[in-house]
Amino acid sequence: MLSRRNIRIKVMQTLYSIDSMGDSVRSGEATAILTKKIEQSRQLFTYLIYFITEVARYAETDANKKANKHLPTAADLATNIKIAGNETMWKILEDTSFKVVVNDTKLKYMLDVELLKKMYQALIATPDYNEYIELQSRDKKGEKKMLDFIFTDLLLPDDNFISHIEEHFINWDDDAEMMHSLVLAYLNKPGQQSFHDILSKEKWDFAKDLLMTVIDKKDQTLEMIKPKLNNWDADRIASLDLILLQMGVSEFLYFGTIPIKVTINEYIDLAKAYSTPQSGQFVNGLLDNIHKELQAENKIEKRNFKDKI
Repeated sequence: MLSRRNIRIKVMQTLYSIDSMGDSVRSGEATAILTKKIEQSRQLFTYLIYFITEVARYAETDANKKANKHLPTAADLATNIKIAGNETMWKILEDTSFKVVVNDTKLKYMLDVELLKKMYQALIATPDYNEYIELQSRDKKGEKKMLDFIFTDLLLPDDNFISHIEEHFINWDDDAEMMHSLVLAYLNKPGQQSFHDILSKEKWDFAKDLLMTVIDKKDQTLEMIKPKLNNWDADRIASLDLILLQMGVSEFLYFGTIPIKVTINEYIDLAKAYSTPQSGQFVNGLLDNIHKELQAENKIEKRNFKDKI
């Protein structure tokens, strides 16, 4: 479920945490921190999917409340509950791994019922929702589009929802961008990936190898980076930029199946997204310079590969 880009983000965050701890990191702690960060992301991802389904399912709750009024009106009795039968949503709800994780992590106790109600009320007031319920038929594209709409146009722009997420998940600020892409990707193919583990063995091995390589080869990579800083002292550079440079150089030297172009582009994007406004250009220039030097010295060996991002 997590892509290699997502994994790089988790490794970057782990290295940043370790950097802030100074010399107090014990043996094995780096991998433990990485494992914890990945688990936090898994829980956040699951909860976002859960909340989306609960907004859609609230249609039945709303209809029942209206029908059980002392004197329900004709409109109360005719409440449209089409969205409660959304086929994409039911693929999620019937996923065994989703049901188990929701139950084991007790996600229902995190729900703010009043917020859920407000999100549903906001949903049914939108033109997109009314267009959706007016269609008598169901189609895969339309069902998915409605859940996408709940997430991107209803939940994410709402300050109360974001505050709710921040209250329960300290990793929201770090993971917000990643969660956006993960949720939309999952809604496009619901039920095809397990909620028990968002990393395959291959990708988990990549995550651990990248983390430990950057840590173990820190002195070597810094020796290559520092001479390229010109008038910049390494201590004056944004610490995150220095981490991204070390990760990039580590991939150049020790990850033979990853293309140079992929490595450079990935770390430029991460610098733009997570560091300073100038970081993308800075990381681009440094990595390109180091790559050319290593290539001229025949220090880079890239093997045949089938790239998996």
